[in-house]
Order: sequence, then structure tokens, then C-alpha cells
Amino acid sequence: MGPMDTLASQTGAQGISTSLSADTMYQKCLTLARNLWWTWQPDVINLFRELDPIRWRQLDHNPVALLSEITPERLEIRISELSLHSRINQAYRRLKEYLSERPLWARTHAGVLGSKPVAYFSLEYGIHESVPIYSGGLGVLSGDHCKSASDLGVPLVAVGLFYDQGYFKQHLNHEGWQEEEYIDVRVEKLPLELAGDEEGNPIVVQIETRTGVLKAKVWLMRVGRVNVYLLDTDVDGNSPEDRDLTSRLYGGDNRTRIRQELVAGVGGVRALRAVGIKPGVYHLNEGHSAFAVLEVMRERMMDDGLSFHDAFRETAHSTVFTTHTPVPAGHDRFDAGLIEEHLGPLRDALGISHDQLMGLGRVNPNDGGETFCMTVLALKCSYKANAVSALHGRVTRNMWSRLYSWRIEDEVPIGHITNGVHIPSWLAWQMKLLYDRYFSPDWYQRMGEPEVWQGIFRVDPGELWETHLTLKSQLISFVRRRVSRQCRRREEPDEVIEMARSILDPTVLTIGFGRRFATYKRATLLLSDEQRLNRLLNDPHRPVQFIFAGKAHPRDVPGKELIQRIANLRKDPRFAHRIVFIEDYDINVCRHMVQGVDVWLNNPRRPLEASGTSGQKAVLNGALHMSVLDG
Repeated sequence: MGPMDTLASQTGAQGISTSLSADTMYQKCLTLARNLWWTWQPDVINLFRELDPIRWRQLDHNPVALLSEITPERLEIRISELSLHSRINQAYRRLKEYLSERPLWARTHAGVLGSKPVAYFSLEYGIHESVPIYSGGLGVLSGDHCKSASDLGVPLVAVGLFYDQGYFKQHLNHEGWQEEEYIDVRVEKLPLELAGDEEGNPIVVQIETRTGVLKAKVWLMRVGRVNVYLLDTDVDGNSPEDRDLTSRLYGGDNRTRIRQELVAGVGGVRALRAVGIKPGVYHLNEGHSAFAVLEVMRERMMDDGLSFHDAFRETAHSTVFTTHTPVPAGHDRFDAGLIEEHLGPLRDALGISHDQLMGLGRVNPNDGGETFCMTVLALKCSYKANAVSALHGRVTRNMWSRLYSWRIEDEVPIGHITNGVHIPSWLAWQMKLLYDRYFSPDWYQRMGEPEVWQGIFRVDPGELWETHLTLKSQLISFVRRRVSRQCRRREEPDEVIEMARSILDPTVLTIGFGRRFATYKRATLLLSDEQRLNRLLNDPHRPVQFIFAGKAHPRDVPGKELIQRIANLRKDPRFAHRIVFIEDYDINVCRHMVQGVDVWLNNPRRPLEASGTSGQKAVLNGALHMSVLDG
């Protein structure tokens, strides 16, 4: 072998080694990207951002989409340029350790669940802005619930629907009117994989109705230790109408709604059965998925030979229900025809009459004129039920007292568990570093214990203020980018775009209002007296500025009118530099706002806010929370 042969051999071996190294790094990055654990790990978020900061922002912080644009070889070059090898290896090792260990909390408090996990049903999940299958607070709560269960080690699986168009993108036109745009989500760019049965075959569940069979495939999304199963009716064999059934969150009419809820509830239980999961507890988050209890009853009758009465009792003893809605009109109701069309075959399997089935969803089972209410079904078929704050508990007991007419109102069996937040998802990393210096060393593992937060009294006020100013500056930079982009999209004059690049003043008291634009939340309450508003915003010694963000439901005209009123204040020279509206409110916008505002505003009409959590997120980051005394 000559010198050239030796050199060629060495070069070839080096090329193979480099290729193997590139593939290994790529697979490690892909493993990190495909488990949403990364969404509450600041160091892993920074890793992905550094790979390509511009595309990272353009892709809504989606690492699966980012990696799909990069070959393993290009990724290896970028990793070498930035010296990221050790950080990627460390992040990968931390994920593996996280998934393999069982936290002390779970060993102490959740051991009774054993191999039978909690099955958590929700119609939406707000895990991260890159997975747009949520619309607002209910979905964000569900996402935080899954992440908290993962950190605590609670054996939990979650069930919902996959919406390939998600919730709408919001744009305001020149008149300030909200317009909706639905964009197809490319599933290959999301951290999803088709769920398989115990033999590894892709699962397709079937739900029989009087008018045919509904089919749904099942996607698996990993959120730390928690698996989320999402049903999708875009399946061969379904009609075009049924293939579109799960395309949009909260879209369509009552028939669309009952079919979505049938897939989520009945289909969700069948999906768990297909993957080999036998839950010990079923947790219904809102009444949307209450049809699940009927399928569980059918399973118990089929598997254990129980009568309907015994299956009902056993199912109720393993079901808990959380209700969020403080007004009667907000609960889903279906007429007898829709119920028979969609639940008829399941009713036959349960061996009960149409009137018996309807009675399960009526306050008065004998009232033939009463529609079928999903919340009534959930309350009747659950062992424990809870509202989401103390005040909401009182409101809910009053609302459903007729269902328990033999009890006085205070003894109606609906308690309350106040909504909370997943702290690592909302706490700015700069604030975490500050807390690390002054709290107990293990505070991050014990953040649910009240005594841990006594450390806040040891924090140096000057350091807290400097940290807050840093976050506020980041928020204002974010707002300027977003507002100037909005102006460019509307093709506004150059001087308007230029003004947007310098809008808001970092030295001025900044008040944030970000949430769904339902009328009861009273977004424009402080704007009703424009003369007084002018004096407040432009006070020469203590000026104020507002940041608003939020979406109205596509059919909520009064909510859209509130948005229009705020948006059009920018045309008034008194307010143009003091009030901004950020379009397309999502988790990313919310995160920036709660981390950077001085004051978080919450002024709903009491007692219609069951349990808002955005104020909790703001307070975590050093802001003041100004609120009415509502849930």
C-alpha cells in the first residue's frame, strides 16, 4: 500500500467517522425536539435558538421544523462552529435521566395508582406556541396540568383531538376589525408520531353512529413523562365531511360539536384500550369529553359481565370531573335527535332506552323538553366534582343545586381546587437565576411548598428591580417588532412603520391585558372616559401605557367590537404612543407580557371569571396584579 492509498484510507475512515458523529448529534437533537420537555428547559431552548436565531423566530420556536431544514452534516458544522457538542450531550443525558427516574413526590403520594394511570381528557392542550391545538385558558391549563404531572411523576396519560388547522391566526384590517385565517399545520413538522398497538401497528379507532362509522387515527405527543394521545379523523374511509371534523378547534355547528366530542370521549377511551392502557382514574376536564364515561361503562359490561347499574356505579367511583363554566349558557347541550343519531349504537350496547340515556344528561330525567347537557352527564357519572376557585365553587353549587334538590346548597357535592400554573413554563430564566441566589438550594424541586417562597423576603430589592427592567426592555423590543410587522402587513405608510419601531417608553408604567376577548372580561373598562384616559396616559410626571392582546371567537361580534375600539385608539394622536394591540395572541405573546409588564390588569364582571391564572404568571416575574375579587 502506497502513501496515497494510506491517505485515501485515512480520509475515508475520517469521513465515515464524521458522518457517524453528525448522525449521532442529529438524532440527539431530534430526540430532544420530539419531547416537549424542552419547552420548560431554558438551556435547551437556547441551544435550538443558537442553531439559527432568525429561522427559530420565523418557525414559531419549533425545533422539529428547524431540524427538518438542516442536514446532519450542516448541523454538525454549525454545532462545531458554536462549540455545542458538550451542551447537546448534557441536555440529552438530562432528558434520559428525567424520563428514567420517579420523583419523591410520586413515590410518596401517587403510589396507589401503580400501573393504572390517570386518564386526563381535554378538548385542547396549550403546551407551547409551536403546537397550536389550543385557543385560550382552558387549553393552557391542560398543558400546564400535563407538565406539572410530568415533573411530579404522577402516572398520567392525556387524551384529546389533533386539529390540523388549529385555532385561527388573528389579523386586524385597516378598520381594526378582527379577521381570521386558518393555516394547515404540517404534521411532519410537529413532535408527533402515529401511536401503535402492542404489536406496533398504527391504531385506527372506530365509533359507530346511526348514520355510519367514524374512524380516527391516533397521534402520540410526548410531554416529559406524560404521553398525550390525539385523535384525528383525517382518515381514509371517512367521508370528506368527517375527514374535516377535527380540522378546527371550536369550529362548526352543534352537529360538528357533538361529533368532535364523540371522537374525544368514546374514541379516546377506545384509543387507550388499543395502546394497552387500563386507567385507574378518569379525569374529565370540562364536560366536552363526558361521553367517555358511557364507553367505560360499556367496557365494564363487556369485560366483567356487569349489569348497566353496576357498571354505572363502578365507572362513577373511578371518575372525577372539573367544571370551569360559571354561566348556564356556556355548557354544551344537544337535542334528542342528535343524541340518538350519535349515541344510538352505544345505547344499544348499554341495554338502556332512549329516555334512560337522555335522563343521564337532564337535571329532570322526566322532562321530555329538556336537552341533553354534557355537564349534567359528567356530574351524574363522577365520584368527585370540583370547580376551579372558592368563589366559582359557590357559583357552581348554586347553578346545579336543582340537580341535588334533596340537599341544601352548601352541601351540593361540588368542591373547588384553585387553578394553578406550571412555574418553569412561565418564569423568566433571569428571575430563576435571581431566586437561585436567595432561595433554598432545592427550591426548584420544592416549588409547590409554601415555605419555599419565604425566600422572596431575602431577595435584594435593587437586584429584583434591575432584573425586572431587563425583562421590561425585552418586552418592549418584542412589542416594537410585532407592531411594526403588523403595520407592514397592512401596507401602512413608512412614517407609521417607523413610529412603530419606537413605540412605548421603557421608563413609563406599563400595564398589560392579555386574554380571550369575551365581553364579561371588560377589556375596555378603563377606556370609557377618554378625557380621563388622556390625563392618565399623558400625565407629565407619572404617565401610563397599555399593552393589549387577545382573540375574540370568530362568531363573537361584541368581542370583536371591543378589539376594534382598542385598535382604533392608535389613530388618535393622544393615545397612539401609549396604547398598543398585539395581534395573534398566543403562548409566546403571553409569556413576553407576563414577564415584562409592571402591572397585570384583570377586571372581569364578578363572578364570571371562574379562575384566571395569568395574574399568577405575572406575579412570579415580579409584576403587580391589579384585579377585581373574582376567581
